Amino acid sequence: MELDMIARDTLYKIQGIRLLCISTKCCLLASLLAISSQIHSSEEEDLEIALALADVLRAARSEIAHQQPLINEPSDDAKNLDGERVVELVQSRLASSGKADLLDLADGSRQDNLIQAQLDAIREVINENQPVINRSGVGFKGFVPAVFTRLVNERFGEKAGRAAKVKVTAPMELVRNRKSRPDIWERGVIEQRFQSESWNEGELYAELTELAGVPAYRVMVPEYYGEACLSCHGDPKGSMDITGYPKEGGKQGDLGGSISIALFK
Repeated sequence: MELDMIARDTLYKIQGIRLLCISTKCCLLASLLAISSQIHSSEEEDLEIALALADVLRAARSEIAHQQPLINEPSDDAKNLDGERVVELVQSRLASSGKADLLDLADGSRQDNLIQAQLDAIREVINENQPVINRSGVGFKGFVPAVFTRLVNERFGEKAGRAAKVKVTAPMELVRNRKSRPDIWERGVIEQRFQSESWNEGELYAELTELAGVPAYRVMVPEYYGEACLSCHGDPKGSMDITGYPKEGGKQGDLGGSISIALFK
């Protein structure tokens, strides 16, 4: 009888240990699932912010491309193309493309703050380049979309600090400005993914990695030559374009570059 009670007591203890182990495993699994869900949610938010920054940059660049005839007008007539006006045009361009929600900056969220910093950078770059834009007697000012975009990204970097960085880069053979050269990670994405025959055209790439030793969620958005790009980057290859650079001989639809966004953790 005593042995039977001891056996049953031992069995209960073993079962209790098993139940405790099962309970602990369930709690651990639930915790891991919760952490995984949080990570996934954080990356989704980061991707949304990165794409919003890319959208604003593209809209601003497109507007400056659209304004090239006015910018390069050599007359003394007032152009009325100051920073505030350009920001208004960029906002209008975003709204007309169904992205007006990017302009609702009332919440004070991380995305709102970064978009505001980007709009401020656009405004400041345009205002600081008024002497160039309004220079009379000069038919080509050199204030092309690529120059404007680089200046905006540099100013945005100053404003965003260790929160975010935006850059436009390209395959090494297409880079014209050394400041735009891809880093090791960017070059790997371009050469191993975007230039791969198996890569789907237009598909972006995102990864939680690091930049300059700091953990960062990095996104690369590929960009392809459109018809308007070919006046500077098309044929005949090697001939000089309006900016004084040799043309690359690109064709419409060729990979021309990438917007690289980093959101620091």
